[in-house]
Amino acid sequence: MTIISSFADLFTLLTILICLLHRCGANYEVESVTGSGNVLSAKLKLVGGKAEFGPDVKRLNLTASLETDNRLHVRITDADRSRWEVPQDVIPRPVPASEDVLLHSSGLSNSSLPGNSTMSSTSSDLTFTIHTAPFRFTVSRRSTGHVLFDTCAALIFKNRYLEVTSALPNRGASLYGLGEQTKRRFRLQQNDTFTIWNEDVGRADILDINLYSSHPFYMDVRPGGTAHGVLLLNTNGMDIKYGGSYITYKVIGGVFDFYFFAGPSPLTVVDQYTQLIGRPAPMPYWSFGFHQSRYGYKNVADLEGVVAGYTKAKIPLESIWSDIDYMDGGQDFTLDPINFPANLLRPFVDRLHNNSQKYVVIIDPAIKKEAAPPQNESVGLFLQRNGTNYVGRVWPGEAYYPDFMSPHAAEYWARKISEFRRTIPADGLWCDMNEPSNFKDWEPLNEYDDSPYRINNTGIHRNLNNKTVPVSAVHFNGVSEYDAHNLYGLLESRATHDALLKDTARRPFVLSRATFVSSGRYTAHWTGDNDGRWEQLAQSINTILNFGLFGIPMMGADICGFTGNTTEELCSRWIQLGAFYPFARAHAEKTTARRELYVWESTAQSARKALGMRYRLLPYIYTLMYEAHTTGSPIARPLFFSYPQDSDTYGVDKQFLLGHGVLVSPVLEPGATTVDAYFPAGRWFSLHGRSPAISLQTGKRVTLPAPADSANVHLAGGNILPLQQPGLTTSAARQSEFHLLVALAENGTASGELFLDDGESPEMGGVGGNWTLVRFSCNTEDRKGIITTTVSSHVVQNSYAPSRTLAISKVAFMGLPSPPKGFTVDVNGAELKAAGTKSRRNGVFTVSGLSLVIGQQFEIKVVTSH
Repeated sequence: MTIISSFADLFTLLTILICLLHRCGANYEVESVTGSGNVLSAKLKLVGGKAEFGPDVKRLNLTASLETDNRLHVRITDADRSRWEVPQDVIPRPVPASEDVLLHSSGLSNSSLPGNSTMSSTSSDLTFTIHTAPFRFTVSRRSTGHVLFDTCAALIFKNRYLEVTSALPNRGASLYGLGEQTKRRFRLQQNDTFTIWNEDVGRADILDINLYSSHPFYMDVRPGGTAHGVLLLNTNGMDIKYGGSYITYKVIGGVFDFYFFAGPSPLTVVDQYTQLIGRPAPMPYWSFGFHQSRYGYKNVADLEGVVAGYTKAKIPLESIWSDIDYMDGGQDFTLDPINFPANLLRPFVDRLHNNSQKYVVIIDPAIKKEAAPPQNESVGLFLQRNGTNYVGRVWPGEAYYPDFMSPHAAEYWARKISEFRRTIPADGLWCDMNEPSNFKDWEPLNEYDDSPYRINNTGIHRNLNNKTVPVSAVHFNGVSEYDAHNLYGLLESRATHDALLKDTARRPFVLSRATFVSSGRYTAHWTGDNDGRWEQLAQSINTILNFGLFGIPMMGADICGFTGNTTEELCSRWIQLGAFYPFARAHAEKTTARRELYVWESTAQSARKALGMRYRLLPYIYTLMYEAHTTGSPIARPLFFSYPQDSDTYGVDKQFLLGHGVLVSPVLEPGATTVDAYFPAGRWFSLHGRSPAISLQTGKRVTLPAPADSANVHLAGGNILPLQQPGLTTSAARQSEFHLLVALAENGTASGELFLDDGESPEMGGVGGNWTLVRFSCNTEDRKGIITTTVSSHVVQNSYAPSRTLAISKVAFMGLPSPPKGFTVDVNGAELKAAGTKSRRNGVFTVSGLSLVIGQQFEIKVVTSH
């Protein structure tokens, strides 16, 4: 009888069973293994295959390299010819180790190969092992012995079909990521299949189908909170099947280019992931205000009426957006001469700017055929098919598609944007229809137009050419659309970002519907064409949390829904949630009933309260943007990011955190008067101040009242929030005094940060830049019933604040011992004696009348006796 002696042995047995379940035999065997430092290479040869989907590649090269202590790169490719891979100029990354580097290294041939060869480092927690009989590879965590990735022996590698399966612990892994799809749950569910192919499909159509973006990255959280990440860096279409105990990749081209990120916490996984793919772009301060848009604003007077409606209702409005209505016949970089003529639109935009408001317009990638440069002058500008510019059909009619892989196209795009902005100085650009979308039917041209394996495109295995440019179209340097399709939105975002930066010398704001790995370096994203239904209100949380994992923290959904006629109640509840999206915009389709937030008084009341809270939180939210830009941390986060050891948080997807400790618990069902919310262990304080603190030794679900006009928002003990006063624009709010809200943990400690800059400089927190960063801390000491709570500041850098009048006028404490016999307050060593500067209400102790200059060290001591 065989005894399974370890977790690793059990996992190996599980892998064998999974391979048998998939009825796969060993297709490749190891010919040789070579090692040099933190690089291990193997040559593989085909020993058996199947004719389905074409002939197998006979010889493969596998290279595994520890690129950092926390990142392992495993690449498998054809040994005899080069294949399509993500270009270095699109996603810069370390060049894989070549065979030349390993040529003179020690190696073993097939006749002397051991059962496995392992690569590890004492400074890394990741271990890579090649198993030779039969071939497979494993990635494991050295500190625990846990297997993170364990491939089935049957690796399939053909010209246009690749397949690999990895075993997973049947009940020991919680997976998140892989998108973009509309999902009922944030945590991946057993038997979920994820199709990766950018597609113009409305979210309202059906669940579980591929949408606008492609992100083949997932995070795996194991019991105890240890997390790691897995990226397959491949732009080709694919199906990824998550079976609970396994994950299978079925890819229609390219190579296997895996990256493994060690973590071990969820936050460090995202840090390591964005260190590879690029940090999120800093967003301008104004973009964190509230935005209003509609497909169907008829003319400039309509825009003026909307702005006036928000002003009259005293609802914050940062910017007004124009969909394609402003264009002349749907053509980019034009104005409708009747409804949006320059002599009316330009003064309107100038008035917005004079009121510190912004104007954003949509641009689609396709250029009307008649408006494009002649064929003989457009070499390198547009996608080609059959030797000529490919002609598709979108809003302007027959159109060409800029080839953003070409530097000539990027230059052309930048020139057109600059010329348009001389007429209408738009503050941001909204890149839509960039999957790319195409209304024209196609005719097959070559083998690319019909892949041998059909991914589950739109849930019914539609051809790859559905509603897009034919995949037989050709990019710069002969790259096929078949390979580069999923890059189109990323490349347009980069070109648009760079064009705005060059034209304005300010921090660009770009919003893109289609994204790929690393799009966060250039753009924000939204969930696309959602519907005014309660289900989509709830599902928006899952998508926003997913894109935080993908390195795109500036994320939102169309508030009140894009299609369908929403209800007053739904719109009210949606703004209560949407006010806490990182990107907060209302947008609707032109055939729907008007739903601006002032249309219904109950919705207006919800908007004033929710957006009032958002604008108070702007210093905190903007500081989270700085954190995202420097470490990749999402702005909106799942609960397990802050509480990874609490396994009950792993399935929570009807709430989310802003940063570390602001918990949003929205109403997601009609007629609800209460919310069933989960609270991890610790203290939780209502930011609306309407309920007593919740104090828990272990995590627990709590039933909260759900007033019709506001969502439940709580602050975790242990956090210090910098706040300002609400205003109707971010500019007005930024001119107000600062408050500090100190929420004490049970041990009397708390901490927080405040980042400040001008909100528009291209760099955010760069070396030599003009910015201020202050860290706040709080500690409590108990000496024989005399309790001293001390809040102090530590100035990390202060090159921005000195030139401005920025001061903290009030510090409020939540969680001080209550009620004290008496208290005194010392500010920077001097007792505060002025009347009216100390008060206690609803358990909140407030010290007001202060003038603590931001950027200067300070210390406040509250001494209470009991």
